[in-house]
Amino acid sequence: MDASTTDAPRGPGVGARAWADEAIRRLESDGRRSADTHLHRVPLPEEWGVDVYLKDESTHRTGSLKHRLARSLFLFALVNGWIREGTRVVEASSGSTAVSEAYFARLIGVPFTAVMTRGTSREKIALIEQYGGSCHFVDSPAEVYGEAARLAESCGGHYLDQFTFAERATDWRGNNNIAETIFDQLQLEPHPVPRWIVVGAGTGGTSTTIGRFVRYRRLATQLVVVDPENSAFYPSWASGAPAEGGASRIEGIGRPRLEPSFNPRIVDRMFRVPDAASVAAMRDLAARFGFDAGPSTGTSLWGVWQLVAEMAAAGERGSIVTLMCDAGSRYRGSYGDEGWLAEQGLDPAPHAQVLEEFFATGRWGG
Repeated sequence: MDASTTDAPRGPGVGARAWADEAIRRLESDGRRSADTHLHRVPLPEEWGVDVYLKDESTHRTGSLKHRLARSLFLFALVNGWIREGTRVVEASSGSTAVSEAYFARLIGVPFTAVMTRGTSREKIALIEQYGGSCHFVDSPAEVYGEAARLAESCGGHYLDQFTFAERATDWRGNNNIAETIFDQLQLEPHPVPRWIVVGAGTGGTSTTIGRFVRYRRLATQLVVVDPENSAFYPSWASGAPAEGGASRIEGIGRPRLEPSFNPRIVDRMFRVPDAASVAAMRDLAARFGFDAGPSTGTSLWGVWQLVAEMAAAGERGSIVTLMCDAGSRYRGSYGDEGWLAEQGLDPAPHAQVLEEFFATGRWGG
C-alpha cells in the first residue's frame, strides 16, 4: 500500500485516550456513589394544603449543589478533549464551585487553580487547598473572568468557565440530572408534580436545566428564580434585555452581569429578595425545622413562603420544591456572626418578624 494512503492515527494517541477513559470512569463512579441526595418534607400545617420539600444538596462529598456542576464540567471537558493528562484546570470562582472542582481535579490527577478576589474568606480558601487546589488572587470581581482565561492560556491549561458551560454541560433531558431525581423522588408523594420549583441563580445552569426538563417532559410545574438585591438576573428578566448589577452579598447566587448560562425565557416568575431576608430565612429554617442551611437556601425560602401563602389563600393544594444548596456550618464566621452582619449593614430582625407572622397566620405580609 502506498504510504500516502495509509490511515495514520491523528490527534491524541492510544495512551492519551486510555488516560481520558480512566478519568471518565472515575467521575462516573463518583456519580453513582452520590447520585441521589435526600428530599426532605418540611412539616407545615395540614390545613394549608401545601407540601414543601427541600432537596438536600449539602450531603454531596464536597458539601454543596456545585458538586453536580463540577462533575458535569469535567466530563464535558474530557469528552471534548480539552483536558488531558497533566492539563492544569483553571476556574473563575472563590466559592463552592471551586471547592468541588478541586475535588474532581484531584480525583483524576490534574492540577487545579481557582482565580478569586483577595477578599475571599479563609474558610473557602482552606477548603480549596484541602482538595489540592491552589488559589490565584485578583483585586476586583470583574477581573476574575479574564484572568482565569489568561492564566489557562499562559500555562497551556483549560479554563472550565462555569458561567458559559454550566447550561450545556448537563443533559437537560434527564440522565440523572437534578430535575429528574426530584421528580423520581416525588413519585409516591400526595402531589408528585410540584406546582413550583424555586431556585437561585449563580451561573444559571441549575435553573436552565430544570426549566428545560419540565418543558421536555411536558409537566405543569413552573419555575421560580429568586435573586439577591444587587444581581443582574432579576432586572434582565423583568426588562427582557441584559442588565448590569453589582456584587452579591449572598454567596453562590447573584451576578453583576447576565451570565451566558442563565436563560430568562424559561423562567416563569422571579422574586428579588433583600439580603437581610435571606439571612432571616436561613436562621428561621434552623430554629424552626432543624435544617442547617446556607444563605442562598434562605433566599429561596423567602420566595417559597410567599408562594405557600398565595396557594393557601387561593385554596390551592399542591407541592413546592426548593434546594438546600449547602450547609450553614460553612458560614459561621460570616452570616452566622452578628459583628460581620453589622459590618455588612444587614439587619435580619424585621424580616424575622415577617416570618413569625407568616407561620402564625399563614398570611404573607413581607
